[in-house]
Amino acid sequence: MNLKTVVFLAGLSQGWSLSVTVFGGSGFCGSRVCKFLVEKGATVSSISKSGTAPKWCNNEEWTKQVDWKSADLLSSSDEALDAVVGAPEAVISCVGAIGTDPSILLKGNGDANKAAFASAMRGGKLQRAAYVSVSSEVDACKENWLPEFFKSYFEGKIVAETAAIDSVGGDTSKVCFVKPTFIYGGDSFGINPPRVNFEYGAGVEELLFLPPFKIAADLTPGLIKVALRPPVCVDSVAAACVKAALDDSGADLPTLDGTEAINTYSGQPKSTGLTDALTWSKEKLTEFYGWAKVEVPKAIDTVQQKNEETKK
Repeated sequence: MNLKTVVFLAGLSQGWSLSVTVFGGSGFCGSRVCKFLVEKGATVSSISKSGTAPKWCNNEEWTKQVDWKSADLLSSSDEALDAVVGAPEAVISCVGAIGTDPSILLKGNGDANKAAFASAMRGGKLQRAAYVSVSSEVDACKENWLPEFFKSYFEGKIVAETAAIDSVGGDTSKVCFVKPTFIYGGDSFGINPPRVNFEYGAGVEELLFLPPFKIAADLTPGLIKVALRPPVCVDSVAAACVKAALDDSGADLPTLDGTEAINTYSGQPKSTGLTDALTWSKEKLTEFYGWAKVEVPKAIDTVQQKNEETKK
């Protein structure tokens, strides 16, 4: 667990026994949500197609405290889905889909979430909801910067957000929308969906928070603006969702649009990935210099001795 996450978890009170269902809990973001919820003492259910913990954590102790359930949000009947979902007091949805098929994008982002939130509402105990959506700056690119099929992706997100609000009786104060641009984290890189690991992503995040990049992003349009915005760590997204789900203060839940808002709400300190990388490089260069000071003269002496022996 990285320092940013430790800081967040230390800031929450212990002893929660709230019943929280995580839709998409076997996924990249959802599994981190489950982990943080367990660490805060919540009663956690994960609902996904696989119904199992993902590979990155399947041997970790906390996974034994999650009720991993399997359900297909698109094909299950209301009755079958309700039997799996039960009556949670809070829900977090990390369900989403990417690709090039407009139908899959609309169903995977819209219909699936609509079914999930509706089932949670029918349980009769739902108090709060959180949903991982998409940054407004990414959404603004749909008209002139992205292929036509992407419109279905954003339409699906709108359907999901509407369903989340409906699930708590239309009370927007009980819904938290977490809207990242690009999410990074974990130990590996990926293509589908696109993903970069924690070390690389943290470095890029710190770099793009520097004033010259922020000014450039503010002044440029469309995808150029989005590309210059800092990505957000998956731990920060998950922490924001958990904070919203466990917030019984009665205060309005926020819409967190972009990395800075997500980090601020979840109490994340500034990323130090770039600084860490530079420090590491400096240390390695210092080590290399120390090695070279000793070994290079030895190598030169050896070569000179060989040359002298050859001349003889």
